[in-house]
Formats: sequence, C-alpha cells, structure tokens
Amino acid sequence: MLDIKLNAVDLGFHNKPLFSALSLDITQQRVALIGRNGAGKSQLVRLIAGLIRPDRGSVLVNGVEVGTNRRDALKTVGILFQNPDHQLIFPTVMEELCFGVQQQGHSRAQAQQMAQDMLQRFACADWGPRVVHGLSQGQRHLVCLMAVLLMRPGLILLDEPFAGLDMATTRRLGRYLHGLEQALLHVTHDLAAITGYDRVIWLDHGQVVADGPPDTVLPHYRAHMVALGDGDAVAEL
Repeated sequence: MLDIKLNAVDLGFHNKPLFSALSLDITQQRVALIGRNGAGKSQLVRLIAGLIRPDRGSVLVNGVEVGTNRRDALKTVGILFQNPDHQLIFPTVMEELCFGVQQQGHSRAQAQQMAQDMLQRFACADWGPRVVHGLSQGQRHLVCLMAVLLMRPGLILLDEPFAGLDMATTRRLGRYLHGLEQALLHVTHDLAAITGYDRVIWLDHGQVVADGPPDTVLPHYRAHMVALGDGDAVAEL
C-alpha cells in the first residue's frame, strides 16, 4: 500500500520560499497534481522522488526518507520526466534498460534477460541493439518507462510525460500507464486524462488550494482559470 508523508516541509526555489510547513499524506493509487506554471508541482515531485531535499521537514515514501536514503529510494520511487533525454544515458536501448537492474545487484546476464522480457512485454523485442537517440520522442518515453518498471518501484511519478507528443502516442503511453499495478502521482495540464483518478491536489504558489476527488476539485479549478482570463489555462479546458 502506498504511503507518502510530507511533514512540515519548507523549500526555497530560486532564492525564494516555495513551500512553508507543507504537510501531505497520500495513500491513493492514482493522484494528480494540477496548477499553473510555477505553482510548485515539479518541485513537489522532485521532493517525493528524493532528487532534492527539503530545507526543513521530512519526506517519506513507504517509510523511506527518500532525500537521504538514495539506495532504498531508487527501489521505491521511479520518475518519468517531460523530456526523456533528461533520463537517457546510454547509447543503446539494451544498455539503458540493464543499467538500473545491475545497480540493484543483478548480474549482466540476468539484467539482459530481464530487459529482453520487458521489451517482449511491450512488443518491442527487436529494440535491444537500437540507438536510443535514433528513436522518436514517444519511443524514448517508452524506453524510460520500461527502465523504470524494471526497477520495480511501488510508486511512479509522472512530470508531464505527454507534453509535446502527438495524440496517438499519448493514447498509447496512457494505456500502458493505466494498466500498471504501481501507484501513480501525475503532474499534468491535461484535465481530461485525470477524471478517473482517486484524488486531485491543486497547488498554487506552493500552497494547496483544493484537495479531493476530481469531480469536486476540477470544476472549481476550471472556473478559477476562466475567471482569471488566463489564456494558457483556458486552452487546457
């Protein structure tokens, strides 16, 4: 069972305070983070991934203090970024998929078999020797997803992973994610994609404006964006 706890978290960003005594307890399987650009969504995701540490307070995922216990954090939390090139390191798909599981202690042969099984699962059995940066953006996203799944985390964080993708690729990746057994915490501007989620957290300037089921939070969010006359936000609707 998922258990994310933020306890009185303070965080500064670009020399300005962002979060002040932020506390959250998240146990639902499908949770979305929404809000305008600069609201603090990506920084919250990075805190939960353990990629940054709070200035004060603590962040625990399933009992692991992710900012300080990096070894266990990598087993507990996976993340997909908006730009797959921020995650991809190795020249070929097989090398990329094998790296994480070898870091977890599997032999090279075991890692290669696990990677091949994952490629087979996603109907990409011939991708192993392919050059990563010769793939399309959607295909690179899929490689990142497969690499994360091979690490077997209980939680996957999605930081706008569909931005810039065409509709067909978005729908394909969305189907993959929908079928996962892992919990998802999803930063998105695509409100239609989260209507079936368990919980929506609306952030603005580092503060939680609303928190609850989509049919409660989303109408208020839409109405607020329209009232502001925010062209970018209205375009999302």
